[in-house]
Amino acid sequence: MPRTKTQKKEIIEKVKKIADEAKTIVFVNFHGIKVTDATKIRRKLKSEDVGLFVAKKSLMGKAFEGSKAIGTMPVLDGEVALAYGADMIAPAREIYAFQKEYKDSIKIIGGVFEGAFADKDFMASIAAIPPQKTLYAMFTNVINSPIQGLVIGLSEIAKKKA
Repeated sequence: MPRTKTQKKEIIEKVKKIADEAKTIVFVNFHGIKVTDATKIRRKLKSEDVGLFVAKKSLMGKAFEGSKAIGTMPVLDGEVALAYGADMIAPAREIYAFQKEYKDSIKIIGGVFEGAFADKDFMASIAAIPPQKTLYAMFTNVINSPIQGLVIGLSEIAKKKA
């Protein structure tokens, strides 16, 4: 059943709201994915505070025409969804993880990062950044490494003198 003009306006408004509020948006091409897999993906995304919204490409195009995003919008091929969130990296990282699991069904085709349109390669590089807790652990290890080396050195000197 075709959508009415009112329903289309609501969809455009929702996409505009997503574009204005989300820090990162990932354009996801999904094709041939099973309902059970789609449900699994939505649940996992929701647990990571990432939203997923499916709309027609023409309506997405109209919604992004008036957005603040700079640059040229990537070409939206196939069936397209928006993955979005307040975290700058989580949407890209989660979709990238599903892209590895469902190779033929899910692909990143671009996105919006820091107010600018980005291509699929840039979004894939953003997805490779580890989670914040992992980055904290890596930073702590970098800070701890020289101190640990000093302690080991002092320990060896103390053993030789004893």
